[in-house]
Amino acid sequence: MQNYYLVLHQQIILKEMNSKIILVTGSTDGIGKITATELAKPGNTVIIHGRNKAKAEKVCEEIKITTGNNKVDYIIADLLSLADIKRMSEELNAKYDHLDVLINNAGAFFGKVRETTKEGFEKTITLNLFAPFLLTQLLLPTLKKSSSARIINLYSAMHKNGGKPDFNNFQSEKVYANNKAYGLSKLYLIWVTQHLAKQLKGTNVTVNACHPGAVATNFGQDADKGFLFNIIFKVALWFMPKPEVGARTSIYLATVPEMEGVTGKFFGNNKNEEKPDAKYYSVENEQIVWDYCMETLKPYL
Repeated sequence: MQNYYLVLHQQIILKEMNSKIILVTGSTDGIGKITATELAKPGNTVIIHGRNKAKAEKVCEEIKITTGNNKVDYIIADLLSLADIKRMSEELNAKYDHLDVLINNAGAFFGKVRETTKEGFEKTITLNLFAPFLLTQLLLPTLKKSSSARIINLYSAMHKNGGKPDFNNFQSEKVYANNKAYGLSKLYLIWVTQHLAKQLKGTNVTVNACHPGAVATNFGQDADKGFLFNIIFKVALWFMPKPEVGARTSIYLATVPEMEGVTGKFFGNNKNEEKPDAKYYSVENEQIVWDYCMETLKPYL
């Protein structure tokens, strides 16, 4: 009996040693919530993120009850506010001595009319590119304190549909089309992921990206995208796979030993490695996007 308890104690210690501290942005609903729930099941410390405190608290308690894991925390921030992202990162850096996994899950497809944030930035590029870029940069010191950290960015197959990049129209100041703005924001996210992977080569931090595919969530349902896109998004709900399908690759990239040391790669929703569209890619274009982000976000870095 004594040996039994010794083995059990050792197993508990081993589980604690192998558990990770994981932040999932946009995790009070949809794919993000499923991702957070599944990552909490093995006993990881999971930090869910949302904009609404009451909703985040509710989801946090739901995940605790569902998984039996009380190591579920939450943090509140509006990712359309770069100042709020900075505050959020400062709060996380102060509360946690390290971070093992950052999943930049949050994203959105906005309406047919161009909108800007309170800070004056176009909303699509802010949420889909600036937010993950800035949050990653601000959390890098804490990620580097992990024995082995992983960054996972969620992109979209729609990166193929943004058309030719116009570097004089980064924020759609001259011409705005929501599908083009969305597609380019995800294309640029791919390029900065590649660039960051090169920068972090040889460190303890890896960065990869995946796309969840088209799944049945509330993504894009609350914006007036124009008649055609509104119909497409509504009808597609009847035929799309469940959100669990969209979450599985993020979970895979965050946890499996096979991904140890793998960086700068891209994956589909079947955990399969794939190549993003390279029609407009060049090292020079990648650098232009990286430099634009660094310059634009300088006041918040």
